[in-house]
Amino acid sequence: MRAAIYRAKGQASDVLKIETLVRAEPELGEVRIKLEYSGVNPSDVKSRAGTTNPLMDYPFVVPHSDGSGTIDALGPLVISRRIGQRVWLYNAQWGRAMGTAAEFVTLPVQQAVALPDHVPFEVGASIGIPLMTAYHAVQACGPLLGRNVVVFGAAGSVGLYATQLANLSGARVIAVVSSDAKGQDARAAGAEEVIDYRREDVAARVRLLTGGNGADFAIEVDAAANARHWGEMLGFGAKVVVYGSGQAQIAVPFRPMILGFATLYFFIVYKLPPEILRQTLDAITSLLERDVLRHPRLDVYELDQIAKAHRRVEQGADAKVLIKL
Repeated sequence: MRAAIYRAKGQASDVLKIETLVRAEPELGEVRIKLEYSGVNPSDVKSRAGTTNPLMDYPFVVPHSDGSGTIDALGPLVISRRIGQRVWLYNAQWGRAMGTAAEFVTLPVQQAVALPDHVPFEVGASIGIPLMTAYHAVQACGPLLGRNVVVFGAAGSVGLYATQLANLSGARVIAVVSSDAKGQDARAAGAEEVIDYRREDVAARVRLLTGGNGADFAIEVDAAANARHWGEMLGFGAKVVVYGSGQAQIAVPFRPMILGFATLYFFIVYKLPPEILRQTLDAITSLLERDVLRHPRLDVYELDQIAKAHRRVEQGADAKVLIKL
């Protein structure tokens, strides 16, 4: 099978190569998926670049955790009715060498989730990390009816879903974005108010929009960049749900946050506890079946263009980047 691999960390154009690998057979409790699309996420790009860990954990890596396709082979103890099933994938390359940037991948059966027939494969490859992250971030806030929720990066893949889910839960969403065009995307997803952080004082605007009370919750894409706003923008007893940071260390405004009884909640989607993971997957299945979500715009590349696709993500793509297999 054809696959994109890297044998060392570094720049995309330097380390990503297309090679022919032996197509694996599924082992006990596994399925093999003939892939249609592979989703490229910021974490995939950072892993390949060596941002978080410059060392290779395996002799080579086929990148990407998200994808979609059709189950074409079953390992022992997998029920036969799953053969031929359309699926979306999650955590494919987490703790493993073999991800979805290939024509086939084998995975534990639970990581291949049924994709409703009316949902395109392109959407299936877009929802793993982004929608799972957004769903848990919103759930971690708690009851949202009538509450003010600030969503940082509201026009990104995670933020767009978080905005919609918070809106569906009855929240008043205040979207923080970087341009008018992204503000329009956030409003289309259900944001009631939009703040352009490049032109406005985020904390002051949040205070103004909440009548001086501050936000009840914030969903945070980049804690290192945005923690400076938290102390002034949060209301008493507020909670910040953090799923990402551009830097390993963050500086938190201690005094206003301790006086405001603020809570910080951190999580990584790859390690959701089993019960939370089950609830998340069940909820996503329901959302897809009911067709209630807007999905990000797509930017699709061929497998031979994977280095270009990675650079697109590194540059801050305003669309969901996919590889077509």
